Amino acid sequence: MSDALRPSLQSALVRAWTRRGVLASLLWPVSLIFWTLVGLRRQLYRWGLFKTQRVDALVIVVGNVIAGGAGKTPTVIALVQHLQAQQHQVGVISRGYGRQGNACIEVQADSRPQDAGDEPLLIRRATQAPVFVGRTRHEAARALLACYPQTRVILCDDGLQHYGLYRDVEICVFDDRGTGNGWLLPAGPLREPWPRHAVSRVGQRDDRLLVLHTGNRPAFAGFTAHRSLAPFAVGSDHTRIPLETLRAPGAKPLIAIAGIAQPESFFSMLRALGLPLAKTVALPDHYHFDSFFRTIGEGYRIICTEKDAEKLWPTAPDALAIPLVFRPDPAFFAALDTTIAERLPSKLSSAHGHKTT
Repeated sequence: MSDALRPSLQSALVRAWTRRGVLASLLWPVSLIFWTLVGLRRQLYRWGLFKTQRVDALVIVVGNVIAGGAGKTPTVIALVQHLQAQQHQVGVISRGYGRQGNACIEVQADSRPQDAGDEPLLIRRATQAPVFVGRTRHEAARALLACYPQTRVILCDDGLQHYGLYRDVEICVFDDRGTGNGWLLPAGPLREPWPRHAVSRVGQRDDRLLVLHTGNRPAFAGFTAHRSLAPFAVGSDHTRIPLETLRAPGAKPLIAIAGIAQPESFFSMLRALGLPLAKTVALPDHYHFDSFFRTIGEGYRIICTEKDAEKLWPTAPDALAIPLVFRPDPAFFAALDTTIAERLPSKLSSAHGHKTT
């Protein structure tokens, strides 16, 4: 499928997933097959026929049950920064979706997005914490602990449905879509039924699941987080440029680009800041921008997300990234600290090494 068609198809599905209309109903029989496969896989883990592997660190998995971005990566960054402030030795693992190759590597501040993945690279640069990407989360966790054996807390960026790694705490992130029409893929946005039935063998327990809403209209109980854009843009040389200069008379017309799961949310936030957007370009999530600039004319100023900037700057050094300001409520961090305190002593009392079950 061409890159031009993919955003249109994604938009059509997102609209269909908000209600049980014609398109969703046509896809519902296919979702029954998906529901059967999801249920069978979970049952195989319950029976112990599929194995879950442990590591000698407390594992927090941050993910969601809906397709598309709901704010996982900003949540991971906020969690790392909070845990660092609590003096925890913390590292991050990820699949590194969209990168080239499956090698297990440590993400460095100067890594290329195509090698490390755009989201792991953003996390590494924002937190300075060790970040490893690998074919499986367990492989990445083992590599992290081998290089940084003092690590006591590992955050897994995405992987709520990846039962191969035992988890101690789960954080499920929702945006304003909530659970959509309540159906599973492809008739709805859900990757698994919600509310879910915990699989205790993989570490899932209802009292170790925290729900975080990143939107403005929480559909059910959980903690909330506030998202906004910073009042400045960042250039490729890391200088800060006040947004007032982009609104000033005589400034170049703005083209907003977003290669993220929910591009319209970024565009709406830009407009809410009063930025006059001459054009918006919605691209597939994790877009690499290899041939994109052949379609951009002269005389425009490109603004984008921090995630996209890492891939844009090598070929468009004048592009500006507008950072996301992400603030979970203090009650969320208080609940997290309590949940961690209940689990961390047992982890610290075990002999250091690597174990599997």
